[in-house]
Amino acid sequence: MKSILIINGPNLNMLGKREPEVYGTESLADIEAWTNDKIKSKAKTVWFQSNIEGEIVSRIQAAHSESFDALVINPGAYAHTSVAIHDALKILKIPVIEVHLSQVYKREEFRHTLLTAKACSAIMSGLGKQSYYIAIHSLLD
Repeated sequence: MKSILIINGPNLNMLGKREPEVYGTESLADIEAWTNDKIKSKAKTVWFQSNIEGEIVSRIQAAHSESFDALVINPGAYAHTSVAIHDALKILKIPVIEVHLSQVYKREEFRHTLLTAKACSAIMSGLGKQSYYIAIHSLLD
């Protein structure tokens, strides 16, 4: 069974409350439960969320010495600004898929630059909560 780390960045703890017209009405806990139910016994997932860039960098660095088979990351707004997260992702020797609930290219222009994605194997954007499931499913194949 594959082990997948799922990291979520700033403001994702406010899903369901923050801009429901963009992000929907489900909480991150709802998305985690739905995703884990969809993958059932195909993979073990470990979910992590932080609003603090340094904590995300530290979690990525810790993953380097752990036995994860892959990483799924939704860096939130840090996707557009964080060289530190980008550099931490480059340390990893496992597949990394970046996900975004919204379609970033239909939003404000500053969201069109994805610094962290340059260190990832693939990107999922605009698929809502299914972004996580599809990313995990693709990693299992």
